[in-house]
Amino acid sequence: MQKIIAGSILLLTVLNGFAHQPYTGADHHEPADVDGTAVIVMQPDENNYDEIPDIGIARQPQQLLNILSTEVPPARAMRLSWQPQQSLDGLHLPTPVLVVNGAHTGPAVCLTAAIHGDELNGIEIVRRILHDLNPEQLSGTVIGVPIVNLQGFHRTSRYLPDRRDLNRYFPGNPDGSSAARIAHSFFQEIIQHCHFLVDLHTGSAYRTNMPQIRGNLNVPEVAAFAHLFGIPVILHSEGTEGMLRHAAVNAGIPSVTLEAGKSQTLQESAIRYGVKSILTLLNKLNMIEVDSDPVMLEAVFYQSAWIRVNQGGILFSHVQLGEQVMKNSVLGVVTDPITNARSQIVSPYDGRIIGMAVDQVVMPGFAGFHIGIQQTEEKMSTIGGMLNLPSFPLSGRTPESE
Repeated sequence: MQKIIAGSILLLTVLNGFAHQPYTGADHHEPADVDGTAVIVMQPDENNYDEIPDIGIARQPQQLLNILSTEVPPARAMRLSWQPQQSLDGLHLPTPVLVVNGAHTGPAVCLTAAIHGDELNGIEIVRRILHDLNPEQLSGTVIGVPIVNLQGFHRTSRYLPDRRDLNRYFPGNPDGSSAARIAHSFFQEIIQHCHFLVDLHTGSAYRTNMPQIRGNLNVPEVAAFAHLFGIPVILHSEGTEGMLRHAAVNAGIPSVTLEAGKSQTLQESAIRYGVKSILTLLNKLNMIEVDSDPVMLEAVFYQSAWIRVNQGGILFSHVQLGEQVMKNSVLGVVTDPITNARSQIVSPYDGRIIGMAVDQVVMPGFAGFHIGIQQTEEKMSTIGGMLNLPSFPLSGRTPESE
């Protein structure tokens, strides 16, 4: 909790006097295996949002927002276009950018989705948020890019046309590969206008994720920011070089990933979770006023592991997303459709299912179940004493599907 409070103070510094200006200060990889870092599981009664200092600011008249060669007046919503300066203009469709500039001063919050073109839930989350905001009642600015990777979206593909993963090339390079140039253009023309960033994703490769916030909780501002969402699970994740949120944090922009659901489909429950979480965030930042029951934070995981199958065949899961599991409990069964040989997938940990593969044909080594690992009370106490930080260890890394 020390880093949450310290980060909240830093957020307060950021929120004292906004101007619309930059905030200064590879291919798809399959999920990694278990990390060697500590986990602190926070119980609901230890996570009172009232402990986070009020980071609101005085409601003053808003200023013009200059973005993408356009002036957006206060109390206006506009649809703009972003287009990297590298393609055949006659054959390339510009990427829509939705901007709602409020009537009063406040932070600029950016929402990005579909950096992977086959991840659809985030597209609908951004659409609902941006089109439902009332500029007259908004303090600050919300910038939404529903489909960052428009080329991948048109092809129902995670990747750019050259098979590169755009979310491995930020902040980009104006003289680099096609992906690096696209990333550089997007980062300079849009992300540098953000005070905060929420990057929306889903599970990849026929996997699904429980709604969760991922962020580098070793950065105090990010830790405080992550606790402003109405979502039950926070997963510590430093991110990898080239990820958008990793590059944004390095640029001084507190950033997190909101993971919810699976790719190539729209899931209403995941979409509702995402919308409610972001509205809660905007409310906590005093940008809007909403009346809704808060979602209490249930756990912060600093260690997680992907449990892999050891036999090829047809996977049938015995657990569901969000389910608590015990060590040695059966997570699922893989059955060879020809020989009828069966192999149980057993959990080596106590924890919670925060991600999993959908039932499908799998090969040996396929990552089947993502577990947020829960330590015993005694071990938690030992870890906290060693680190002298009861809620946040000094280092750690979680598997990435972003």
